[in-house]
Order: sequence, then C-alpha cells, then structure tokens
Amino acid sequence: MSLAVFLEVVELRTKVASVFPFVMGVLFSLVYFHEIHPINTVIFFIGMLVFDLTTTSINNYMDFRKAKSEQYKFEHNVIGREKVPEALVRNMIFGMLALTFVIGLYLTYATGWLLLVMGAVVCFIGVFYTFGPIPLSRMPLGEVFSGFTMGLGIFAITIYINTVNQKVFYLALDFASGTFGLIGNLWAVCAIVLASLPLVFTIANIMLANNLRDLEADIENHRYTLVYYIGRQHGIQLFQGMMLASYAALLLGFLFGIFQWPILLVFLSLPKIRQNLKAHQASLPHPKSFGYSIKNMILFNSCYAGGLLLCLLWQLI
Repeated sequence: MSLAVFLEVVELRTKVASVFPFVMGVLFSLVYFHEIHPINTVIFFIGMLVFDLTTTSINNYMDFRKAKSEQYKFEHNVIGREKVPEALVRNMIFGMLALTFVIGLYLTYATGWLLLVMGAVVCFIGVFYTFGPIPLSRMPLGEVFSGFTMGLGIFAITIYINTVNQKVFYLALDFASGTFGLIGNLWAVCAIVLASLPLVFTIANIMLANNLRDLEADIENHRYTLVYYIGRQHGIQLFQGMMLASYAALLLGFLFGIFQWPILLVFLSLPKIRQNLKAHQASLPHPKSFGYSIKNMILFNSCYAGGLLLCLLWQLI
C-alpha cells in the first residue's frame, strides 16, 4: 500500500472534525479552569488522532465489505478501486487500535480511572459506528452518535486531562474494599456541556450533510439513515437549525458568565454561515452540497477558537 493510498484509506484530510474539539478543549481549560498539562495533552492528541484514523479505516473497510452496488465497491471505494488486500487493511486497523490502547492505559495511569471509562465509551461508539451487523451509522441516530462522541467526548476528555488537579469530575476506586465514588462540580460540568454544544452541532451536521446528499445511494445500499425517515426537506431544516443553535449556545454561555464578551465576535461569521446554508439547500443533492457542512464547521469553530483566545488575552490584561 502506497502512502497516497494509505492517506486515502484513513482520510487524513477529514480529521479537522476531531482536531477542533481537542483545540477547543485546551483553550477552554485555560480560559475557564486556568490549568493545563502539556505533556499528557500531546500524548492524548496522538492517541486521539490515531483512533480517528482507525475509525475511518473501519468505515471504508466495512463499506467495501457490505456494498450492494458493484459500481460503488470497485469504482468509488478506495479499497476496491486500488485493489488493496483486505488482510492488509485489517492488520493496519488492529495495529492502530493496539497503539490507541497503550496510550489509553498510560493516560489512565497518569490521570485516573475515569479516563479509562470515558475512553472506552468513545472507542466503543467509534468502532461500532461502522462495524458489526447493524452499524450505528446505518441507523437514524448516526448524527447523534457522531456529534456527541466527537463534539462532547473529545472536548470533555481533553478538559479532564488538563484539570486533573482540580478534579472537575473524578472517579475514585478502592480495590481493597471494592468501593468507588464519582465526584465533581455540577456547575463546571454544565459549563463544559454547554460549551461543547456548538462542536456537537457542527460535527453532527457533517454526518447529516452526507446523508442529505447520499439519500438515494444509501437506500440502494440498504442504509436507512435519519434522512430516510424524516425526509430531505425536514433534514435541511434540521441542518440549518443546528447551525443556528450553535450561536445560541455561545450566547447562553456569555449570559451565564461562562465566556467573556470577546466570544460574541463569533457572530461576525453569521452572514457567511447564512449564505452557506442557502447555497447548501440550493445545491442538493449535488455532491458539492456536502462541502458546505465542512466550510461551516471550519468557519464557525475557527471564530469560536479565536473568541476563546481573545477571552484568554482579556483575562491577562
């Protein structure tokens, strides 16, 4: 397998969807909790990226194995088109999973047992998103799983790693007595959830845009996604609603004192986002329609990250 084919199998170009929750988690740890642990943060980033590459590889592998359309299997899917041996793809997947597991064990040792629990949940959803007899991506809840796993899961784990001294949320285990206790700060957890919602919505919209575009092809390949059940028109309304709800979440965060006023600069992106939403609706079901979900996610979350950076600078003044 050449490097170019490997990068296409793992779809490295799409990893911006997992990088944004990580970056935002680091910035939120600094802005809201005023704590960071650089070494463990870098190690987690490596493990997170490797696992994201793994889930994409599983997705392409399972799409190849389960494809009903011969045209899709051998002309569109990279494994069939490039004649990549299935055994090689499987071994690559197992190798990346093993590396992720080792990194997870180290971070559990360094930060506490709750990392193992959260990581296991995220990894379980990530693997079975496209693997198994009934993959999560082929169910009407694919957007929910992708949005919350990456938007909230990666964001929360990043914050957990960087705030371990404050024990914002922490799992205590005593193997000798067999007791355990989950402790934390309720308002801090609420702040984390609210701050994660724009990430949840913009990442879920990527999956939704894919399903809006591929509705007919998905039905042909027996993939009955959310759009199949609610229809393309309601799917478009949901796509637009989640994008606008991202702004509402940050406005609520500002009103509740989670963010300082610089976060409101994210609203400067609203005119362009509204333009993209109209263009997305007009272009369906053309393949280019999917690109608007990526553009919206990058534009909005770049402004979100910029707002957090300005909040940090405002605190230092």
